Amino acid sequence: MEKLIEILEEINDGVDYETCTTLIDDHHLDSLAIISLVAEIEDEFDVQIPTVEIVPANFNSAKALWNLIVRLQEEG
Repeated sequence: MEKLIEILEEINDGVDYETCTTLIDDHHLDSLAIISLVAEIEDEFDVQIPTVEIVPANFNSAKALWNLIVRLQEEG
């Protein structure tokens, strides 16, 4: 999860990713940031994020993102 926080901070360092649960809802991540984030996550964690998974529920918090990454890794 630490590496995920680092990636998020590179994209937008003005957010407390440990506690924020409204990254999409409060526009901390816009569409371009999400595209960058998806690419970084896919490279760093060796997962493929399907388009159907790019929904606010999966991107509103670092914890939700981490759960998505773990699930995708387990599904292999």
